[in-house]
Amino acid sequence: MSNKSAQAVTVHEPVDHSIELGHGNSPAAWTSVTIMLVGTIIGCIAFVIGESATTLFWIGVGVIVVGLIAGPVLRAAGYGVGGSKLKNTGH
Repeated sequence: MSNKSAQAVTVHEPVDHSIELGHGNSPAAWTSVTIMLVGTIIGCIAFVIGESATTLFWIGVGVIVVGLIAGPVLRAAGYGVGGSKLKNTGH
């Protein structure tokens, strides 16, 4: 345990919660994350299998890289937040 006492945290300016942050709720973001999740699962399975699955591990890493590239490509194609290919439904 630490002998240091807890310091009070003060907020000097209130946080404006009315500003839309755009947390990436778009087809580009979801596609990118899904591809990277599949790559991670492949890598985890290879890790559990062991040394004989080194190639499978690197395939998983490659799939993750494809996901990293797919997000910006889809955003540039108009499928990102506020993109030209998306229908504005008001939410």
